[in-house]
Formats: sequence, C-alpha cells, structure tokens
Amino acid sequence: LKPFKCFSLLIYFYSSVESSEFHLDGDFLIGGLFDIHQASAPIYHDRPEAIDCSNQPFSLRHYRMFQLMRFSVEEINNSTNLLPNISLGYEIFDHCSDTQSFPDILNLISSNGMIQPWHEPHEQQTSPYKSKVIAVVGPRSSTQTLTVAPLFMVDLIPMVNYGSSSSVFSIKAQFPSFLRTVHPNTDSIEVIYHIVQHFNWRWVAFLYINNDYGIDGRELFIKRIKDTEICLAYTKGLNDNPDYSQIFKQIETQRIYIIIVFTPEMTAEALIESAIQLNITNKVWIAGESWSLNKRLPKTQGIKNIGTVIGMSQPVQTIPGFNDFIYTSKNRNDCLNAEQNMFCNQVCNCSSLSAEDVIATNPSFSFTIYSAVYAIAHALHNTLQCGSGRCNEYIKVYPHVVLAELRKSNFTLLNQSIQFDENGDPKYGSYSIVFWNHSGDAEETGFYELYPTNTFFINNSKIQWYMNGDVPTSVCSPECPVGHAKKYDGIHKCCFTCEICLNGTYINSTVDPYKCIHCKKTEWSAEGSTSCSLRVVEYIPFTDSGAIVIMVLACVLVGLTAAMSVLFAINYNTPIVRSAGGPMCFLILGCLSLSSISVFFYFDKPTTSFCILRFLPFVLFYNVCLACFVVRSFQIVCIFKIAAKFPKLQTWWLKYHGNWLVITVAFCTQALLLLISYSFDPSKPYNETVWYPDKIILSCTLNLAAASGSMILFLSLCSLCFIFSYMGKDLPKNYNEAKAITFCLLLLILTWIIFATVVMLYRGKYIEILNALAVLSSLYSFLLWYFLPKCYIIIFQPHKNTKQYFQGIIQDYTKTMSQ
Repeated sequence: LKPFKCFSLLIYFYSSVESSEFHLDGDFLIGGLFDIHQASAPIYHDRPEAIDCSNQPFSLRHYRMFQLMRFSVEEINNSTNLLPNISLGYEIFDHCSDTQSFPDILNLISSNGMIQPWHEPHEQQTSPYKSKVIAVVGPRSSTQTLTVAPLFMVDLIPMVNYGSSSSVFSIKAQFPSFLRTVHPNTDSIEVIYHIVQHFNWRWVAFLYINNDYGIDGRELFIKRIKDTEICLAYTKGLNDNPDYSQIFKQIETQRIYIIIVFTPEMTAEALIESAIQLNITNKVWIAGESWSLNKRLPKTQGIKNIGTVIGMSQPVQTIPGFNDFIYTSKNRNDCLNAEQNMFCNQVCNCSSLSAEDVIATNPSFSFTIYSAVYAIAHALHNTLQCGSGRCNEYIKVYPHVVLAELRKSNFTLLNQSIQFDENGDPKYGSYSIVFWNHSGDAEETGFYELYPTNTFFINNSKIQWYMNGDVPTSVCSPECPVGHAKKYDGIHKCCFTCEICLNGTYINSTVDPYKCIHCKKTEWSAEGSTSCSLRVVEYIPFTDSGAIVIMVLACVLVGLTAAMSVLFAINYNTPIVRSAGGPMCFLILGCLSLSSISVFFYFDKPTTSFCILRFLPFVLFYNVCLACFVVRSFQIVCIFKIAAKFPKLQTWWLKYHGNWLVITVAFCTQALLLLISYSFDPSKPYNETVWYPDKIILSCTLNLAAASGSMILFLSLCSLCFIFSYMGKDLPKNYNEAKAITFCLLLLILTWIIFATVVMLYRGKYIEILNALAVLSSLYSFLLWYFLPKCYIIIFQPHKNTKQYFQGIIQDYTKTMSQ
C-alpha cells in the first residue's frame, strides 16, 4: 500500500498549485478529460511510470474543444440567472492515452488527496459538504471512456460525454451515471444508411478504426443493412500502421466505388492522403461525423482526384462570445502560466498557437461540449434549489443527486431544447449532410432530423460529383431487365445473374426479385412479364354462325329421316323397301334422328348435363344403327352365299329372329357399358389451359379408360359390318346394299380419322364445331348413301321397284354363278 499512499500524497500536492488553463477554483468542480495530445502508438516502459502527454503529437482540434469547456464554465460564472451566487471550477486533464492516463482519473475521483469508497458524511459535520468533482465532461473516444467509466460508475459520479458514441453506453445496467450530448453510433449509422439508400448504392466498402468505436459502428451497419438490397462488399479495421496499398487493391479488384470511412480524424487524414499518393480515383467517400468538417484535407493538393467526399456532422452552431474568449485568453498568455505550475498531463505546449489558428480549426463537437457543461450547471442549479437570485449553499451536494437532476434535464440552449432519454442519450438534435465542394469547404446539402420525427433530405443538385453531374453507381451486378428474376451468384445477394421468366410466370420485384411466380389457372403471362392477365374464356355460343349452320343441318337430317320414313311406309311392300331391310329401315332412320340430338349440346357453356348429352345419344343410338347394318349385311350374305352351305344356320336365324336378337343384345350391352362408364367417371366441364396460354377453352372431359368398353363395342360392330358388307360386294345389283354399306363405313372411318388428326393439331374453341360436324357426317353418310338412292328408285325409277325386275336380276346372277 505504500506506493499507492505516496501517489495519493503526490496528487494532493500537485492539486494545490495555482490556477492555469487546466484548473479553475470554484465552489464546485467539474472534471474535464480532453486528448489535447494523442498517443499515436503503444508506449513501452522499462519501469512503472505515468505517460507524459506533452511529448505526444498535438491536436489543435482537441485543444479547441478544451477551450470550449473553459469558456462554457466562465460564461456560466458570469451569468446572473444560472447559479447566481455559486462559482463553478474545473479540473481538466490531457487524457492522451486509452490505458496509461490514470493519474488524472485518480485525481478526479479522490477526496482530499485520498481515494476511498463513497460514504455518508458524519452527522456532526456542520460545514457544507463539497465533493471534489460533481461531474466529469469527457473523454472523447469510446475506448478511452470504456477504460475510465467504471471508476466513475462506482460512486455514480455523472459523466456527461461529448464525443463517445459507441452504442454500449446506452446500456444503463453497465453505465448508470453515463449521459452524453453526442448522438450514439446508432443514429450516425442510420444517417449513413439513408445516404447510401438515397443514391441507390448497393456495393459498398466499410473502413473503420479497429477499436471500440469503429467495431461498434461496423456491427451496427451490418445489422442495419440486413434484409436490404445493400451489400457490404469489403470491410477492414485500420490499426496503427495499415497496409493502404493492399486495402485499395482489394477495393479496386471488387469494383467498389463507395467507401464509408468510420474513423477518427487522424486516421481519416492518413487514409485520404494515402489514397491521393496511390492515385485512387473515381470514388465516393462517406465521411463520419468525426472528420467530415476537416479543414485541412479539402484543401490538400490532389484531393479532387480521389472523387467526391460526402459526409454527415452535427450542425455547426456558432457559440456566441467564444471567439472573443480565445483572443482574450491568448492575450493573457495562459499557456505560460500553465507550464510553470503544472500537474501531470496538465500542459499543452500551446504558446506558439495564435487565436486565429484555434478559431479556424474543425468546429465539430463544439455544441456537444457547450451543452454538456450547461447540462451539469442546470442540474446543480436545481440541486441547490436556486431561485430569487440565490442558491442554497447549505444543501449537501452529492454526485448521485446531481445525476438525478441531469436525467431530468429540460432547458433551452441556443434555441435548442436539451433533454436526455431513458438511456442517457440526447433527445434532441439533427445531422447535417455535407459535401466537400471544389472551393475546399464543407457545404451543407441536406439534413436528417432526429426529433420529433425522422426526416431525411438531400438536395442532389448542390452536390458536385466527380462524374460531371451524374450520380455515381456502385453495384456488384447491374439490375436485371424488366421481367427477369435474379439468381444468386456468390455469397452476396447483390451479385446475381438474370433469368427471364417463362410463359405463365411473372416477377414481382418488390415482393421477391429472386423467384418467378406461376400465374393462376385463370391467368396468363407472356415471357418476361411483371404481372398476369386474365385469360380470355372462349366457347361456341348458340348464336355463332357455325353453330347455326350445324343445327340447321341437324334439323334437315331429322326432316329427311321423317320424309324417308313416310315414303318407305307408303311403299312398304315393294321390293326396294323389303331389300333395304323392311321394318328395320324405320329403326335405323329413327336412331339416326335420335343420334342427331347430340349435335345441339356442343354449343354454349358446357355443363355436366350438356357434356353427358354430347356423347350419350350418339354413341347409344348410332350403335343401334351399326347393329342393324351388321344384321342386314349378314342377311344379304347369308341368302346368297351361306344358306346353301349352312342350311341349318339359316333355319335357326329365321326361327329365333336372329336379326332382332343381335340388335337387342347390342343395344343392351352398349347401354350397360355407358351406365358403368358414366357411373365411374362421367363427362364433365373442363377448362383447356395448356394449348393456349392466353385463353381458356371451355370443353368437356372424356375418360377414354372408362369409356373403353363402349368404344370397343362400337369398333367391333364397325368391323363386323365392314367384313359382311365386303363379302357381298359381287351380289346382284339391286341386292347390293353391301356395297352401299361398305362405302358408308369408309366415309365414317375417314371422317373420324380426319377429326382425330385435327384434334392432335388444334384445340381451339372451333373444335366443338368440328366434333359436331363429324357426328353429322357420320349420320349423313348412311342417310345419303344408303337410303337416298332407294328413295330415288321409288320416286323416279318405279319400273325397277317390281318383283319381275328383281327376279330377273337374281336369275342372271344364278346362271353366272353356275357357269
């Protein structure tokens, strides 16, 4: 414990020195941590010792921040409204190292030169209690804050930070007394995302400082672009000595034109200077708020060659009276006094600086420091119950009480309402969108309002792009043409190939640009479509001219059969009628008429009943017609050829009325087969959607498997009829019905072969007309080529319709056969 005790005494000794730029006496002290000097590389010692910040590189920008705190405190002390009879003091340290600047921290948390746990003061103590430090402003970087914050959190000493934006500080369980006036990385990454999204950039690189601040920014950016069209093509953490040549080589290889630089100002300066030296051109550099207002880089020679620099910063607000304060401070030459009476890390070597140098440097974080000091002052003002021109000096002030008032902050500063949310983050403010113009200035071109609503705006016309007015693009793969789906090509969703969506599919890029979606059955689309259209529903109505012609022909057929039936009835006992089949003629003509009923159901919208009646009457009654002709053909052949050889067969045929027996069996068998077929799978309406992508053809199904029995019987009758009729081709002329039947069968077969061929090639709506026409052709073939010639003989050649004429023909045939 002896070394620690000696160190505590050392702190007590040096804290008693005269006032300087780093120290101001007051009723209450505010601590300040500013990295006026910055340790650019790790420092190694061969013995224990604190770092001497004065030997490290000097930062004019951070010196300006340091002066802003001094100005803010002195302005408050000169105020008659805020802490009227209370003076604020400060104890500021040059916090140049993340890990080795602990003497200043120990000084701030010590009381009377000693470090001890927090405790309640003795009750007998009558003098007002004054803590050494009631709050701390700073430090700037997230890594520095993460290192020292736990020491302040233990005693709930408020830390009002002006520059540490890592999102981890929003976790109150770990940092209960931490507040900040700078917006967290969550907000700044949101602005960067909106910039990238606004210009439709998809292929970006993210360079970050390899510390807590940069790593946090990278993780937030990756999280923010998840489930978006933005891809992180390349990311790299920058250490103390990065290989810029290799970094830019990777960026060039991957054709990345948008580079997000999420680093402190010094790191960004080194990166941009390396880009100039390596002749990196045609890039868009998105600057974080830490270096977007840099004063030196925009005027560096060759800066225009690297491309366009666009960035975001908290709005620059002029602090009234600050410039006068700097001039007065320099005229007093406070730096010399500080160097004569210094504590460890309380010297800046700034005597050579002019007031103009300080005023002209990067003004970033000016308002955050200014508002941080004022937030502490207002919290102390409320703690001391200041009012009516005085504060209660005898109220015991503890840091945690000040913390409670800080959380309730609600005051106006330079027309800005200062408040904190439940995480200690600022509940106010906005970001400015800036770009570096050709004059070397950071020109404001847009904004992002955080409160009360998130509002983003960029005036594109103000930005001077390196492409002479055109907004640069950055994509891994160009957008697919309209009607094309993306197909992943690699690990990034931004890298893809394009495939056109085929007929019957479409692409909805807003829902899923990677999938061609099938249209509904009632819709269609051409190749490369972005939507589906309703298919045109087609069928043959009754009013169609073709349908009318078919129905007229069917009616004519019915009329002809009726007329022929009357004619045959009048001439029933004549040889012509008897040779044509006698009573069987009336059955055939009646079945032909009944078969024609099917024709009328091929038109209009199909229904289940329509579909059944398209096939049932024709198949059933035409089957009877075929059975009649089979019987008639057999009878003719039997009379002239089989009877002599097989007399018993003819006897049996006549005795048991074989003709009517065959017809009845054929009819009943077909009826039974049709009943089974329609019970198993009846014909029903069907939408034909395969042949024509843009149409729906209303038709009827026909299950060939279920109807196979009926078709086999139908074909069997046709075959038997053809065989018997062909056997009688050389019979007497007047008895040669066999030739007529053969010709009719050939017409029947030819009709359905033609129809089957057409069906294989065409499935449009007119196929129904062709089907109806095939049915009529089958009916007319028997009517015209079998019955009409006999009607002609009856009417115009009655001399051939006599028994003598027929007997003469038979005798001539018998003589010919005997010879």
